[in-house]
Parts: sequence; structure tokens; C-alpha cells
Amino acid sequence: MKRRQHSEKPPNHERWLITYADMITLLMVFFIVLYALSNIDAQKFRALANSLSKALGGGGIVLTNAGPDVVTGSNATVEGNIGKASQEQLPAVDEKDLKDTANLAIIKAKVESYIKAKGLNASVTATLEERGVVISFKDAILFKLGSAELTPQAKAIVRQIGEILLPLPNYIRIEGHTDNLPINTSKFPSNWELSTARATSVVHELIDGLNFPPYRLSAVGYGEYRPRVPNDSEQNRQKNRRVDIVILKSKYESTEPKSGKIPGQN
Repeated sequence: MKRRQHSEKPPNHERWLITYADMITLLMVFFIVLYALSNIDAQKFRALANSLSKALGGGGIVLTNAGPDVVTGSNATVEGNIGKASQEQLPAVDEKDLKDTANLAIIKAKVESYIKAKGLNASVTATLEERGVVISFKDAILFKLGSAELTPQAKAIVRQIGEILLPLPNYIRIEGHTDNLPINTSKFPSNWELSTARATSVVHELIDGLNFPPYRLSAVGYGEYRPRVPNDSEQNRQKNRRVDIVILKSKYESTEPKSGKIPGQN
């Protein structure tokens, strides 16, 4: 009996280290995945998920919907396969569009600098949208109420901003907008005529005052039907009464009618 008791091994009080090590390993993997997800796109996520599942022997347990296997050989690396997968799946970068966007961003900055220098922040804004740069004028700074004739101050502003836009090759669309208050005069039977006439006045000022190439310009009247905000207060109606100069991105030239430009002429 004494010999049997002497041969028994003492209890192993360090077995908890195995569980602890497993937990630490899983936590490490968890935080690696979190870090990776903050830096990769969906395609890279699928590649990473599948690779981690195979590496941990989980058969898809760690991350589901892992996608196709990217570890194709004994010498293959996760990083190399992720790079290959992303190159095959991600769309090519349109360098022309990037360059055009950069040029428009520069124009926007120049216009904003002009607006600030002239103290026009309350009346003129410049924004970069998907279609291009939009320079928006409140109607009060350009026209008298119910009129489509540019004031002397408005002519100076249009010309000065036109000088900034003149070097660009992009098409430029002038858009007239009104509020929903009806107008019915002999000259403007409706807001359609008023908004179009205002846009045309800006076009003429650019051509007559700066010799702007006409084929690059167009005038559009939207009347009351493209409001920025609901026409439910005088303050909102003032926001909707505006003229926008839109410098279109080059990629939209294909959607415009062919210009009647004659070689050698502006």
C-alpha cells in the first residue's frame, strides 16, 4: 500500500496554462482579423477569411463565406494571393477621370478664394459633385425680382468667375431655377421662360464679355421643378431661386450632343 501511494504522480497544477494559451492564441487571431478588416476591401476579406480558416484547421468555422481557396501551393503566401485576387477583381483606375477631378478641385478652390475675397459667401457657393463643379448664385445677386437682365454688379461677377473657367476645356452648363410662385407676364408667361432667360443671360455675358467659346456653353431652364428645399417658406424659396454654373466632368462629354466647333475658331 505504501509503495502504491509513493508511485502516484502529484496533481498537475499547471494544466490551466494549456487553456490559457489557447485563449490567448484565439484573441490574437481575433485582433489580427479586426485590424485586417479595417484595411482591406470585400475581395481581400474573402481571401483572408478562407486562408485563416484553413490555417487554423477550422474548415470555415472561424469565418464563414470565405470564398475560393487562395492557398494553391505549399510555397504560396496569404499576402501574395490576396494581392493577386485583388488585382484580378478590382476595377482599373480611370487615370483620366482622376486627373479631371483634380483639375476641377483646383478650379473650385480658385472660385472659393474669389468668393471669400469679394465677400460673396452669403450669395455664391462652389461645390464639387459627381457631375462636376457647381457654382451657385442666389438670384438676388444677379437679377431684380421678376427680371432676366443682369445687373451691372452681376455682369462683373460673372465675368470675373468666367475668367477662372476660361482655360478649362470642359463643357459648361448654365442652369436657371425659380421658386414655385407663379409668374404670368407678357415676357414670361411662366417660370419656364424666366428660368431659361436668366440662364441665357449668363451665357451671353460669358460670350460677349470674355469671348467664351460658344460650343462649350449651354443654357437650361428648370423652372420650379428642381428645388433644393421645399418651397414652404420665404427663406426656402430664396434658396431655390438661383442660377447654377456647372462645369461638367470630361467623362460626360459623350452624353452631350456633338459640338458644331469649326477648326481654328473659338
